[in-house]
Amino acid sequence: MVLALVDDLLFGSRLRAAAGAAGQPIAFVRQPDELVSAMREHTPDLVLFDLDRDALDPIGAIRAIRSAPAWSGIRLAGYASHVHGERMKEALDAGCDRVFARSAFVAALPDLMRLPSLPPPQP
Repeated sequence: MVLALVDDLLFGSRLRAAAGAAGQPIAFVRQPDELVSAMREHTPDLVLFDLDRDALDPIGAIRAIRSAPAWSGIRLAGYASHVHGERMKEALDAGCDRVFARSAFVAALPDLMRLPSLPPPQP
């Protein structure tokens, strides 16, 4: 199962299509305070974060997930505009497994949804 902390409806439809093509169920959380309860209800294999949306507190959410030993094996991936390099570094430092510029994220979506582990970083 994939859980996405994303509130962009248009981009959400792209995520839903990629998950469907891979046979992965996906659920969306549009408020940061809903994330933990959603994870307790159904432990996801992958959590996706829109790192550009400060209102979603993606960095705080990543830290919260990584601070819970029961969730240590959950894959975390985030995406942001290519101009937000500092935000992407902050997400990695918080414990996100992979971060992508939005365009690279779109290209990586099929693999993210299919693979049991995150694809290796591109050089």
